[in-house]
Amino acid sequence: MSIAQNIVQLKQQLPSNVLLVAVSKTKPNEMLLEAYEAGQLDFGENYVQELVDKHDSLPKEIRWHFIGHLQSNKVKYIAPFVYLIHGVDSFKLLKEINKEAIKNNRTIKCLLQIYIATEETKFGLSFDEATDLLTSSEFLEFKNITIEGFMAMASNTDDEMQIRKEFKALYNFKMQFPEYKILSTGMSSDYRIAIEEGSTLIRVGSKIFGERN
Repeated sequence: MSIAQNIVQLKQQLPSNVLLVAVSKTKPNEMLLEAYEAGQLDFGENYVQELVDKHDSLPKEIRWHFIGHLQSNKVKYIAPFVYLIHGVDSFKLLKEINKEAIKNNRTIKCLLQIYIATEETKFGLSFDEATDLLTSSEFLEFKNITIEGFMAMASNTDDEMQIRKEFKALYNFKMQFPEYKILSTGMSSDYRIAIEEGSTLIRVGSKIFGERN
């Protein structure tokens, strides 16, 4: 099937409250344009320079999500235009985003990345660290960021029960903070489980654009 057909088919399967972010890292602009012309507005990128280049050359209507691990010294490059930063995993990074948002006279939307997996390689805050951050006096002083919700990646395993357990734990944590609406869990391999466990935003790449080159 074509990229456009993949987009249409995916969106038909999704509940109305679930946003589809097309993970477009390493994909050429022609592929993104095909998805855009099929009505896809939200695209997720992992690399700052690639995101900047694509933003400069593709339609300005596109909403760019930064979904990779963001280093504090790279925030300034995406602060003028990024729609949502998914992986905020430290107070230091949040502080830098707020600083660059002030410089650009805008408010930047963010998700806190929570560590729910069993692998050491994944980034994120523990539930306790996230709670401490959200209730700290320093955080409450930030005026140019808004926390929209939480993001996490499940363990890289075929054990559906393990994945479900991790997503469920994050959903239960989110329920303590009803003001934060977005729960960003689920990728091409596990988005169906994620939606069943309360996800409101899924990040899908290979199911749209095909397997990575």
